Amino acid sequence: MSILNINPQLLLSMPSGGEWLWVILVVIIFFGGKKIPELARGIGKGIREFNDAKDGIKNEIEAGMKEEKKP
Repeated sequence: MSILNINPQLLLSMPSGGEWLWVILVVIIFFGGKKIPELARGIGKGIREFNDAKDGIKNEIEAGMKEEKKP
């Protein structure tokens, strides 16, 4: 069987339990135990800012649609 005959969905699947353990181990080795909470805080702050910006744009679009409907 050739490597070109591999189903593309298999290449894009989510990691299973054992693979997650390896990912966590590598993160701990690279960043250390003290940097992980700081890293998580930064990721959380970035997600929060993204959601706030997304909601702001959504509100602006809805407000613009309401203005167009008014005679």
